[in-house]
Amino acid sequence: MATTKWVLDPTHSEVGFKVKHLMFTNVSGNFTKFEATATSDDENFDNATFDFSADVDSINTNNADRDGHLKSGDFFDAEKFPKLTFKSTSVTKAEEGEYVVTGDLSVHGETKPVTLAVEFGGIQKDPWGNIKSGFSVVGKLNRKDFGLTWNAALETGGVMLGEEVKLALELQFVKQ
Repeated sequence: MATTKWVLDPTHSEVGFKVKHLMFTNVSGNFTKFEATATSDDENFDNATFDFSADVDSINTNNADRDGHLKSGDFFDAEKFPKLTFKSTSVTKAEEGEYVVTGDLSVHGETKPVTLAVEFGGIQKDPWGNIKSGFSVVGKLNRKDFGLTWNAALETGGVMLGEEVKLALELQFVKQ
């Protein structure tokens, strides 16, 4: 079986996250600069491998002050740890079009295993003859597992930021 390499099409992909703020709403953000590759057995992703990285300095929450704080030593420390990376270690087909992808996520100098739910949208040829594949990815992680521990106590009890980070990615790859 032929091995196929796929490269991310960043103009048709997005990497987003949500975190609880003040314990009752979510604040959303994304990364605007990221790369990914996939290697598969031809156009079958049952045994694929995925590699992903995002530039921490590209974090965007639509608030420059908050983005600056997230890039600082209180959180990501973008100067010392400029990228976050993910390398898959296993891909398991859950059912038709759905996979469980486990891999090593490195953030802020910490590497931990994470498991993601991946929906395979299919393969399609675009109007210019490029073969593309699409994936929707969701997952959760605890930010404290990666050394992102900053928080502030609220007068009424509780804390400013939740520990759980919800991930949502839309990834479109181009067959090479």
